[in-house]
Parts: sequence; C-alpha cells; structure tokens
Amino acid sequence: MNVLNNKWIGQRTIRPDGVDKVTGRAAFAADTTMPGMIWGKVLRSPHPHARIKSINTAKAEALPGVKAVVTSRDIVDFTIEKGAVMLGIQDMRWMCRNVMARDKALFPGHPVAAVAATTEAIATEACKLIEVDYEVLPWAIEIDDALKDGAPILHEFNKFDGKPSNIMGRIESKKGDIAVGFKDAEIVIERSFTTRPVHQGYIEPHACLISVAADGKTTIWSSSQGQFMVRAMTSMLTGIPQSDIRAIPAEIGGGFGGKTIVYLEPLATLLAKKSGRPVKMVMTREEVMRATGPTSGSKSTVKIGAKKDGTIVAAHGAFYLQAGAFPGSPIRGAVGCSFAPYDIPHILSEGFDVCSNRSKVAAYRAPGAPIGAYAVECVLDELAEALKMDPLALRLKNAAKEGTKAAHGPVFPRIGYIETLEAAKNHPHYAAPLGKLQGRGVASGFWFNAGGESSAQVNITEDGNVVVTTGHPDIGGSRAGIANICAELLGIDYKRISVIIGDTQTVGFSNLTGGSRVLFASSMVVTQATDKIIATLRERAAKIWEIDPEAVKWEDGAAHPVSPNAGEFKPLTLADLAEKAPSQGGPIGASVQLNTQGAEGGFGTHICDVEVDVDLGIVRVIRYTAVQDVGRAIHPSYVEGQLQGGVAQGIGWALNEEYIYNKDGKVDNPGFLDYRMPVCSDLPMLDCALVEVPNPKHPQGVKGVGEVPLVPVMAAVANAVHNALGKRFYSLPMSPPKVSEALDAPTQQAAE
Repeated sequence: MNVLNNKWIGQRTIRPDGVDKVTGRAAFAADTTMPGMIWGKVLRSPHPHARIKSINTAKAEALPGVKAVVTSRDIVDFTIEKGAVMLGIQDMRWMCRNVMARDKALFPGHPVAAVAATTEAIATEACKLIEVDYEVLPWAIEIDDALKDGAPILHEFNKFDGKPSNIMGRIESKKGDIAVGFKDAEIVIERSFTTRPVHQGYIEPHACLISVAADGKTTIWSSSQGQFMVRAMTSMLTGIPQSDIRAIPAEIGGGFGGKTIVYLEPLATLLAKKSGRPVKMVMTREEVMRATGPTSGSKSTVKIGAKKDGTIVAAHGAFYLQAGAFPGSPIRGAVGCSFAPYDIPHILSEGFDVCSNRSKVAAYRAPGAPIGAYAVECVLDELAEALKMDPLALRLKNAAKEGTKAAHGPVFPRIGYIETLEAAKNHPHYAAPLGKLQGRGVASGFWFNAGGESSAQVNITEDGNVVVTTGHPDIGGSRAGIANICAELLGIDYKRISVIIGDTQTVGFSNLTGGSRVLFASSMVVTQATDKIIATLRERAAKIWEIDPEAVKWEDGAAHPVSPNAGEFKPLTLADLAEKAPSQGGPIGASVQLNTQGAEGGFGTHICDVEVDVDLGIVRVIRYTAVQDVGRAIHPSYVEGQLQGGVAQGIGWALNEEYIYNKDGKVDNPGFLDYRMPVCSDLPMLDCALVEVPNPKHPQGVKGVGEVPLVPVMAAVANAVHNALGKRFYSLPMSPPKVSEALDAPTQQAAE
C-alpha cells in the first residue's frame, strides 16, 4: 500500500462512537437493567491485616428482602501449595483470594462477603448484620516497613534468600558486566528515588449486571478491558463452564489497565445463581479507591557511569515495587524499559516484587515503566549537568538505534528514537525563552508494545455496506482506526463502514485491550479478512463476466477488468455485487483469527516547562510538548489524544496524586475531592509532535502508541523543577508541602 496516496488512513474522520457519547445515549455497564433485577453489595474488611476466625451470615440472610449471601466458601479455591494457575499474566491463586478474602483480610477494603437484596439500601443494611470475628494482626503499608526485620509477613509460606519475606520475587535484565563498565567510568552518579501509589482514575466505576438462567446459562454485562478475560476468570472462580457464559462488553468509561482483572463479576454471578434473579453491582468511588488496583509505589536506586565525553558505559538499577496484598507488581516494565532508550554496553536492571497491606495493584498504562524512567531520566539529567552537556545531546550520543541489543533481550530493528530526539531538539519549544522561576526539563521513555490473539469478521450487507466485528473493547479509538483502514482497502467512503465490538459468542477469541496492542492486532486481522472479501468480490465479478478472476482487479470500490480493452465490462460496485450475491454464491463475508506477531516497541521524548510559585510551593506546568514515534498515525486525532491523556496523567503523578494512609492503615483520601487529579485548569495546551517511522512488520505500519506517553512525564517535570529552582526532588509527588519544605531547606538537595 502506498501510504502517501491514502485517502482515509491518516485522516481525522468523525469517530463512530462520538455522537452517542456526547449525547448520553452510549450504554455503560451501570446503565444496564433487567426485569426482576436485584442489587449486590460487598462487605469489606475494616482492618489492614486480620485473620478471619469466623463469619456468621444468619442475621443478614434473615433480613426481609435479602435473596442471597456469598463468602469465600462459594469461590473456587486455587490452593497455594499446588503451584501457579496462570490465566494470561494473572495467577488465579491470588485472584480467588483478592475477589474474596479466605484465611486473612490483607488490606482495608478486602471483600469478606457479598449480599444480594431487592434494593441497594437493604443489601447495604444486610452487610452490616454479617458478624465477622477478626484477629487483628500487625500490618505494614510502606515498602521499608514491609522489608525491615520483624515485619509482619503477609504470606507465611514465602521465603526469599532462605528466610520468610514479603519479597515475592525478583527478575533481572542483564547485558555485559557492570563491574567492568563502572571500572571504565570517569564519572558516576548514583541516586535513590521514591514514588507513591496512584490510581488509574477512570471516571466510570466498576459495574456489572449478571443473569444466570435456570439451565445455568450465564450472561454478563460489564465494563472491562476484555470480555474474554471476564468470561475466563468468572468461569474459573465460580466453576461455571466457559461455554455456559456469555460476556457482553459495555462501553467503557476509562480503564488505563485498571479493568484488566475482575472484582465484582464472580460475586454477582454467584449471587445471581443462588437467588435465581439478575444481580447488578456498582462500586462507589470510595470502593474503587480502597479496593481496586492503583499502580505500585516504589523505591529505586539508579547508578550510571560515563566517560568525560558523555559516552555512557555502565548502568545499574534496583527497583522495589509494591504489589499490594498479593504478588504481581509490574517489575517487568521497570526493569525492561528503564534503560531501553540507550545503547549501553554494561547493564544490570533488577526488580523486586514486595507485598504489603494495600489493595492488590493493577496495570496502569505502561505498568512499571514510568517508575523506572523517573529514576533513570533524572540521573541522566544530573549526568548532563555534571558533564556540562545539553541533556538532549547526551541522549543523542547514547541513543539506541537499529542493531542495538536491549538489556531485556531483543536486538532493535528500525526504530524512531533518534528521530524523536532530533524533533525535540529542533522544536520551537526547546529554544523558547524562559522567565523568572521558570524551568525546562526533558526526558525520554520506552514501552514494549504487544501483539497477541485477535479475531475479526467482515461482512458485506445486502445494500453494499460493510460491518466489521472485532473482539476488543474500544478505549483508544480502535473503531475509528479500523473504519479508516477498511475503507482504504475497499476504496469506499469510511461512513459506509460500521465497526462493532462483538461479545464472547459472536466473535472469535481476542485478548485484552491493553499493552498498546489493539489497533496493531485488530487491523492485522481486519486487513486479512478484507483481503479475503476482495478476493471473493473479484471472483464474483469474474463469474458474472465469464472471465478468469486474475483478469479482474478491485479499485475505487468496484471490480474492473484488468485489460484496458475490455470496454464491454462496466465496473461492478460493492452495491452491485451485494445485490447479485444470492444468485452468485450467497452472502459475502470473511473471518480471521491470528496470534499476531511483529509488534515493535515505542519511544518518546518530552519537553516540559514549569513555573514555581515560591510563596505557595505550587508547581504549574506552563508548556508541554510530547514527541513520539507513532509508526503510522491511522487516525491522528486519536493518536494525539493518547499522547495528551498520558501527559495529563503523568503530570498528576508528578505533582499531586498519591494515596495517603492514616495511623490506622486506611486510605485517608478515597475520593476525587481529596485525591488530587489534574483538571483542565491545572494544565496548559498539551502539544504533540508525531514522528512516523512505520513498522515494517505491519501492513499499515502500525505501532502501539497508548502507553509510551506516560513514561517520560514524571522525569520531564522533575527535571524542569530542578531547572527552575536549582533543587532536585527524589520523591514524588512534588506537592506544595514538599516544595515549600525544600525551598526552606538551607541545602541544595531536596528532602527525600
């Protein structure tokens, strides 16, 4: 395909879901209702750590209006001793205990029972009547508390280095020999950093409606990042066969990785099965904040050594990430992505998975990578300062390129990282003047990107239009991108393409919406299905014209004879061939299922300007430019939206957002009033510069773009604050109290 002559790929077409969403007609999970529906509510532990000695549900069951009660006895138990039971990257041994506490409650908000009743009020009252006998245990919230000698051990069976520990695992990426590398270094900088847990902040809370018919057939309507994931996890946790479960995806009001696991669906399914009634469950915002996955807090140390000419020769990173109550922190992202933008001969990057009495973490946009980038990119900024080098020049000198072997394994093919650095260096923003108490920072970032299983079907309607069905919930604009691609391939107006998200019984298996994989993978299967459609259309035209199919070409939305001398054959449009379909072989359609391969990592470089109010300690971002290699921008507006959204979230992470725990080990700010996410008035216009280095392994050159934009942000903001104040911050967020304390401190270095 000649991308320079595309009609629809690269165009800012109207989004297919736009009208419904701005007019309020779009149906989200909490909008779903059924006749006879009852309500489910969850009883949650008030303690950070407590052994559950007994649960008595008799009083709740006796309350008029209560139809069912479930506890851990109703959840399938994947016993710890039998080893891992993996579903994707999730171990169901931990998932069954996260959905409902079994032996111990491990964080405030941990579910211990659930009730279904005729009204929400009755269900809430019934929860209060459940009697739970707790043996309250010592608890540890922070990493240092969980790692110190004598710390309460969450999982007594676990050992690390031969002794009981809250470190649940370690991974590493290694290249060369760092001892040799640091011996050759002429300048070495080592710093330690901390970050706080932050929530994904999706506007729509978790919600579902579930009906279990008399024959056991179960239907789930829910807000998730993968209906097939919902079906599989619900099946495994309830014992209902997957073939008896139909999971229907609602529109999703944000996820950012936080809706890649289940919380309510297994509970609602069991309540519906017990009661014989459809059960609806909707979390409150407080429940979302207390009991669903934020990303990890972290404690990291990064050491980088270089020659005096700026050549980096060695790097070491140690990243301790909070997993919450159960193993599974995103150490892979911190370890694998942190040094990936650079061609360094000697690297050791290691990650430690640390449990503590917090809610189990969930994925959050490039999980782990922003934590690693914050530490590495701040140390690089200090290195550039010590070497008296421009920070972009230091990155350019050491940039990864085609042929660079990354510490996490692959040898990079053609990549666009250097192009992002050059675009940033030449951008007007980088040369713009700064005022008093203003500063500028830069940072780069990387994310792996992913492929994986995807399915699609393309059908021609009787009137010659097109319906495309894919299996991934649309979060980042995949429907609009697919419409552009399919219209391009068929040579018709994009408005003639309808793209829908199928449920688990209407489309083949498709993996989660996550990992920046969806447009990459879904466009692959849609392209192959559309190619099959075009082959069928050529065959149908050939049959009508009584010529060989090889003598027919498909162009501009119609079949044409290849020979320019075949003037007696008038072009047959899609509508013509659809009308003739009944007499020429029947309906026209094709489906494709693939485990897609060829995803390539993404790189970005960001420029941030800040202004500091020294009286109030407030840092304001006054200008921001995100430069990213986006492969091929199928729908540029959506690509820009992904970049802008990632930047906005990163600014919140850098400056304001954090979970605050009180002396009782409970989250003290479980709502948007006190959990300070950025709003429009906190942000400038967020500028984007799209660098297009097409992925040669994809038919349209697609690379994932959704994760990379968050990765460099915290470091770019931190470096800008240092440039403004001459003081470095090694702990996030750089909130007004921290900034004020640093400004009042007599030394250069900010408080940890």
